[in-house]
Amino acid sequence: MKPTVLAAALASGLLIASAAQAMPVSEFLEEAEDIPMNPTALLRSDARRLMGELQGAFRTVSDEYRADRDAGRPTDFCPAEGTRMSLSPQDVLTRFRSIPASRRHISVTQAIREWMAERYPC
Repeated sequence: MKPTVLAAALASGLLIASAAQAMPVSEFLEEAEDIPMNPTALLRSDARRLMGELQGAFRTVSDEYRADRDAGRPTDFCPAEGTRMSLSPQDVLTRFRSIPASRRHISVTQAIREWMAERYPC
């Protein structure tokens, strides 16, 4: 493999790895502060990015729950069958702001996981 091809492959691998890193709650809140709370926010790329982060976190936590349940393992939370949650952006921000500053280094996914365990205890 030529050195330039190898360097490009390594660089692209590093970019993919850094993109896959979980966003900490502190960063989420910092970015959310700059987004207006009105319908035009949906036009902003940073708002869509944060929405994508939340959707990914909920999807991950939901997938983990289903995998544990289907495998007969204990689950972290126990929603009633068919439970569908509806959250506003303000609900999410309020919840994330309630996390002590000393713990805001946790990922958005971990914050959602803990929230679901509190909201739907087993």
